[in-house]
Amino acid sequence: MNNIEEQEHVKNLEMFRLKKLIQDLDQMRGLGTSMITLIINYKDQISQFSKMLVDEVGKATNIKSRVTRQNVIDALTSTMEKLRLYNKTPSNGLVIFCGLVQMPTGGEKMIKIDLEPFKPINTSLYRCDNIFHTDELKSLLVDNDKFGFLIMDGNGSLFGLLQGNTKIILNQFKVNLPKKHSKGGQSANRFSRLVTESRHNYIRKVGEGLTKAFITNDVPNVKGLILAGSAEFKNKLQKSDLFDPRLAPIVMKVVDISYGGELGFNQAIELSQDALKNVKFIHEKKILEKFYEEIAKDSGKYVFGIKDTMEAIENGVVDILIIWENIDFIRLTLKDNKNQIRVETVSSRKVIGQKYKPDDSDVEYEIVENISLSEWLLDNYKKYVSQLEIVTDKTSEGNQFVKGFGGIGGILRYKLEQNFDDIEENYSFDEDDFI
Repeated sequence: MNNIEEQEHVKNLEMFRLKKLIQDLDQMRGLGTSMITLIINYKDQISQFSKMLVDEVGKATNIKSRVTRQNVIDALTSTMEKLRLYNKTPSNGLVIFCGLVQMPTGGEKMIKIDLEPFKPINTSLYRCDNIFHTDELKSLLVDNDKFGFLIMDGNGSLFGLLQGNTKIILNQFKVNLPKKHSKGGQSANRFSRLVTESRHNYIRKVGEGLTKAFITNDVPNVKGLILAGSAEFKNKLQKSDLFDPRLAPIVMKVVDISYGGELGFNQAIELSQDALKNVKFIHEKKILEKFYEEIAKDSGKYVFGIKDTMEAIENGVVDILIIWENIDFIRLTLKDNKNQIRVETVSSRKVIGQKYKPDDSDVEYEIVENISLSEWLLDNYKKYVSQLEIVTDKTSEGNQFVKGFGGIGGILRYKLEQNFDDIEENYSFDEDDFI
């Protein structure tokens, strides 16, 4: 991957991590108003919030209920401890969640989470409540990918940028091209040459403008490119050698529009909505197609199913690991009565309470740690695999991956002998799908 692809990949993983965290936080409920949400704007100072928390501890001593008073003070104290880990506000801001929450299996647990957002957070917030407040974090999940637009017709061209709901006109110019038919005074051949030359020069100018607008450091600076305008000009440009080959792979759609200029820009955005919505699935489809290609070739450089995939991961032979975003597996650290440690990756449906008996053992183990597989992989994948890809089931390829391969698999660095005997019976696939 080049630098831009690497940055995009990291961003996608961070968005996935944040999405899973928000899901967990939204399910938590506290005892009284003992759950602290503290969000610090990247422009604000840590010191002012430290002072505020000290003041809040003083106010909490006036709470009448002894249990609630102690829970609130404990949560505030934990928040201050987290805050002391930072000498200054991180470049993107700081978010802290602390509080005593009720566990689904019974009992209580003190939650202490501090995180630096993957992009700047613009709001400061303090809440002491019976829930954690995550709306500001959810705003970080809004996709702000940039898309380039070319609006080109016989009157001129516009180069535009769309990011979220924001439209930016980067450049535009008008042209005065000669009509295709002479009104007299010139020979037909000479006039035809002038028409051809002026149109060629116009297409060349637009091609150069595209490169200037949408190429930075030798790679595209937008996620995708939309070509719009009259069919004659945009199609000739795309098919000519004046169209930068570095932009060709990111052309998402070519649309015919009735207007030029800014009106045409608005119309092109409207006509491209389907392509803009689907862009996040393009990378997913490409990754899964590579996975299915290895299966179709029977190369042996693939693995799927939880048991074989985890074994391949731990043996360091997985190059690209692919998991479904909602994969329902957890990683358990177990301890027997002789303090022997064992690690198991199992379906969350198999775990109830604080004890677990593996299928191949008569011994019941104590669960020392219980963490979702996706969270463990996000924290540890760099130790084992070259690349981690998160996919959905919203494309045909993704849906087949979930139903046919258990939602987990990978492309290997080299061929292995595999049995794939751990795929559950309700998963089904047809080899013809991958030929």
